[in-house]
Amino acid sequence: MIEQLVFFDSNVVIYAHSQSEAKSETAREFLASGGVVSVQVLNETANTLRRKFGLTWPHIGRIIDSVVETCPDPRPLTMATNRAAVRISERYGFSFYDGLIVAAATEARCTVLYTEDLQHGQVIDGLRIENPFI
Repeated sequence: MIEQLVFFDSNVVIYAHSQSEAKSETAREFLASGGVVSVQVLNETANTLRRKFGLTWPHIGRIIDSVVETCPDPRPLTMATNRAAVRISERYGFSFYDGLIVAAATEARCTVLYTEDLQHGQVIDGLRIENPFI
């Protein structure tokens, strides 16, 4: 059996820490298994938790800490990641930020990207995109 290394998009992380979302339990189960995130995912998570849910900064800090506990060593945003994101975005017609997620996941040698933002089942450079909520 081939072991899968999974990458989580910010929507999965946000659902996992939301009390009011129907997708919360599924997201918590997936995230509890561990995997990889990027600094971008942490940034988007913090921004959304503040803007959409009105959480306090200390609460957001605790959530980010818990994500990093489960997914240690978040992938950095580098110029190499940026350039890869531009190529991916151009080739597949993705937004730049979705391209960054895919670039970070492929750089981390992940085999699965959990997101609801991209086409379920699509494979990009060995990375399979899966929507964990369908």
